[in-house]
Amino acid sequence: MTEASHFWIINVRIPNCFIDSSIRSPNLEINRSPTLERDRLFACHLEIRDGQITEILPSSKLSQIPTESLSIIDGKQGIMIPCFTDLHTHLDKGHIWERSPNLDGTFQGALNGIYADCTEQENWKYEDLYRRMEFGLKCSYAHGTRAIRTHLDCPPQQFDTTFKVFTELREKWQEKITMQAVSLVQLSYFEGVEGEKFADAIADIGGTMGGVAYMVPELDQHLDRIFTLATERNLNLEFHTDENDDPESRTLHHIAEAALRNNFSSQIVCGHCCSLAVQDEEVANQTIALVKKANIGIVSLPMCNLYLQDRVADRTPRWRGVTLLRELDAAGVSVTLASDNCRDSFYGFGDHDLLEVFSMGTKISHLDTPYDNWIESVTSRPAALMGLSDVGKIGIGETADLVLFKARSYSELLSRSQSDRTVFRNGMAIDTTLPDYAELDDLIG
Repeated sequence: MTEASHFWIINVRIPNCFIDSSIRSPNLEINRSPTLERDRLFACHLEIRDGQITEILPSSKLSQIPTESLSIIDGKQGIMIPCFTDLHTHLDKGHIWERSPNLDGTFQGALNGIYADCTEQENWKYEDLYRRMEFGLKCSYAHGTRAIRTHLDCPPQQFDTTFKVFTELREKWQEKITMQAVSLVQLSYFEGVEGEKFADAIADIGGTMGGVAYMVPELDQHLDRIFTLATERNLNLEFHTDENDDPESRTLHHIAEAALRNNFSSQIVCGHCCSLAVQDEEVANQTIALVKKANIGIVSLPMCNLYLQDRVADRTPRWRGVTLLRELDAAGVSVTLASDNCRDSFYGFGDHDLLEVFSMGTKISHLDTPYDNWIESVTSRPAALMGLSDVGKIGIGETADLVLFKARSYSELLSRSQSDRTVFRNGMAIDTTLPDYAELDDLIG
């Protein structure tokens, strides 16, 4: 690949949702091939100069490109998207499957496995955390991820070490991946003076306040406390909600009510929301309306939820575990997809590849035919929820952080792993070699 500071990438197909209408609308006549119309792709050429996109021309204007004086990369009709944004991960848990497998595959088995690995066996020392978390970053970067938000388990004995590792990795990787942190605790953790100190510590690292919401009698009290602490510190909030198949689990509903009750103006994200899919339609629609009114973003974790939800020994699962993505989207809620856990007790697979997440999410939740703008769920939408105005975009003046696939249609894109993708960062093709699992051999035993 070229390392020129000024070149063109020609013959690419970019999903319409990433192309400004002023560029796309006058040139609709060029998108009459069945593939382009069906997949809603825009055939075009991009000029890259000093790491930025400086021109986007429709495919019909190839003759306007000075091919003799500039370097040219021919995309050969491949799909191009902005680099990925992974809104919900657990880098601190990752890659412990071999030493702490979840042999019964249940949610409780996952909780037990993490507790044993972190607390009972005291594995989460500085070096162990640092190397496993960085392994996840290496995978993410090679696959084309530009930004990551990771939840961090924060039991009292672990907090200092985990936050130290996170802040060091964030600084080391700042030129490659933008990292954000979210606390992961029970909501009662924020009560009292210790809760204030904990909120201060989150603010000190520029993090997001977060926790796991359960249907306990004190839920509304805990939520009001958290909203107050977050407002005082101007922090965003993120919750794990309703990660179960109990129709009576309505923590998402309570969080939306609390946001409105407290006039909370910062960004809220809620993850999982699985029980919404097993509730009566009227009940679910009431919650969806509140979520929209409270401006809450939703992140679905299709692979992990498929893995854990409705798992009963010696029985085939009866449902897919995911939330009501289409209904939320239709209501105007910002709906995203993310990796969640990777090779740990909660999910025994994964490789920090958001294309795999998008592919699985599309197939599990029927987000195809038409694909519309669902590719935004792993690119521009999560970037916006993270407050990253310069990430997840393709446009004139934007940084050339791009992923180019050989696949020419969504069918081709989602039928193979696309391990031969090209990732551009600041207009330069990067090394996409994945780290070797052997790097972690001495940690997992």
